[in-house]
Amino acid sequence: MTIPVILDTDIGGDIDDTWALALLLKSPELDVKLIVTSSGDTACRARITARLLEIGGRTDVPIGVGIPLEYAPAPQAPWVAGYDLAHYPGIVVQDGVGAMVDAIMRSPAPVTLIGIGPLPNLAAALAREPEIARRARFIGMCGSVRRGYLGDPETAREYNASRYPHATRAVLTAPWDATITPLDTCGVVRLTGEKYRAVTDCADPLVRAVIENYAIWSDNNQPPAPYDPAVESSVLYDTVAVYLAFSEELLEMERLGIRVTDDGATVVDAAAKEIACAMAWKDLAGYEDFLVRRLTG
Repeated sequence: MTIPVILDTDIGGDIDDTWALALLLKSPELDVKLIVTSSGDTACRARITARLLEIGGRTDVPIGVGIPLEYAPAPQAPWVAGYDLAHYPGIVVQDGVGAMVDAIMRSPAPVTLIGIGPLPNLAAALAREPEIARRARFIGMCGSVRRGYLGDPETAREYNASRYPHATRAVLTAPWDATITPLDTCGVVRLTGEKYRAVTDCADPLVRAVIENYAIWSDNNQPPAPYDPAVESSVLYDTVAVYLAFSEELLEMERLGIRVTDDGATVVDAAAKEIACAMAWKDLAGYEDFLVRRLTG
């Protein structure tokens, strides 16, 4: 039995969202009901999503345009220059938050909400219809609990959690089951060597589109990212949230009270609501192998 999922994504910012979308579409365990674009230029993010869905042969998946906030140019925007969202052969809903609420409330089975960007859409959906918390669970790439970026022993104010701390707090304190992959685990996932070459050599059109976007992102990202698309991936944070939607096998999970501070830090607090946190890898190399097989298979 497949798991109904909704993806909330700030695709077009960091390239890891694009890898995560490809993994989502290539995961038969997951039944994708809706993709909603999050924060910034959500219309541009919707165009990127639509073109990827067309290439992947998945125009059955509706797209919701999320709340636009604090416009900034998306490094992947050149990939959809001239792409008209009106020509997307699937469904596009301008009220992405409403589409999210409707999809959850109509679903006969509980929905898994995968959040891989800042969380204003999810916070707005909870405010609009609190009942969704009884009909869904949340899985997010979010926070920094004991380690920071690239395994740094100092924690960090992780971007998704700290961009809109009030929204993060609303989502993590809502009365649904919540699971996160903080930087402690997602912040060390990269593909190099033969594993990366297996992806770049893959002829699948969706995988080729991911690599094409990676090159564009690398050329346009400011400040420049310290990764060379010819030989290695960047950090693939968001793919771990997609994996957690159907498996925890390769991860060590802990239930921790997580409090979101006013400046967006995610700190352990015994008085806070407990959520499931992916705190360490049982087998990071095994996850890398899984990711390559799933993308190229």
